[in-house]
Amino acid sequence: MTTVTDIDARGTQHCETTALGVLLRHQGLDLSEPMLFGLGSGLSFVYWDSKNMGFPFLGGRVKPFDITRNLADRLKLELLIQETTSPRKAWDSVAACIRADHPVGLQLDSYYLDYFSSKIHFGGHVVAMYGYDDHKAYLVDTDQQGGAVSTSLTSLAQARAARAPMAAKHRSFTLTTPTNPPSPQSQIVPAITACAEAFLHPPIANLGHRGIKKAGKLVRTWFQRSDAPQRDLPQAALLMEKAGTGGALFRNLYRDFLAECADPLDSSHLRTGLTLYAEAATLWTEVAGLIKKAGESGETQLLEQAGTILGDLSHIEREAMQALSRLDRVP
Repeated sequence: MTTVTDIDARGTQHCETTALGVLLRHQGLDLSEPMLFGLGSGLSFVYWDSKNMGFPFLGGRVKPFDITRNLADRLKLELLIQETTSPRKAWDSVAACIRADHPVGLQLDSYYLDYFSSKIHFGGHVVAMYGYDDHKAYLVDTDQQGGAVSTSLTSLAQARAARAPMAAKHRSFTLTTPTNPPSPQSQIVPAITACAEAFLHPPIANLGHRGIKKAGKLVRTWFQRSDAPQRDLPQAALLMEKAGTGGALFRNLYRDFLAECADPLDSSHLRTGLTLYAEAATLWTEVAGLIKKAGESGETQLLEQAGTILGDLSHIEREAMQALSRLDRVP
């Protein structure tokens, strides 16, 4: 068995921040999961639907791997990305990292992983790999999936080669900290304001606060959108609360990030944003509960209620991001 030494195989709530935590702790940089998510400007919203989708998807974060890119840019980390169409080259690259005592991040389709509890194709899943033997790969995934886990080398190869939604070409990556990195605290304001600007000025109506408003209108029609609402609506609610989001469609993580920033920043704008995101997190969990109950009961009025709350959330989050966008302008 070949493994990285002194690995801290700690699973957390979201897959990409879990992997980032493993890689960075091995470099001596231990940041909380909310801080990793926030410094990566991870919060967003997307209402995603198309003709080839069985049911709409509500997303609460930026695109897969954007958190990693943003975090590396902010903290001046050396981000080395490997992509290839060759399964052999892909494996050789990862095995070489492990032999060199470097944990490596992998983007893959979670459907094929032996231990994965929810069999849904998703090519934007991220894990950290820290070892292998003749039969298995040893990974760190979220707490929900078991933290330190293993999967067969065959299943890992299938997961990396898959062409699921958001998939990459056998993507693997490593992170290296510079000799004199910027302090994470110095990057809090740029990370928050960048996230706020993207949320407030989305290029299309499916994103940001405009996307939440759109979702508030369309969620009311979900009984007509689904051939099996008893299946699709509870699953949509489950994805909002349990699928590595930290609850409340990532709003719990961002609330906790803002709370962690409150002392070093001591800003009225940040306190406003924190108060509003604490309210938003509670309401997102309420929305998920209404959608779940609607699917189970068939009551259309529950989707009407969810739509009304989503309309309120569009205004609440817009107000929160407007306050947070002022962090770099006014003390």
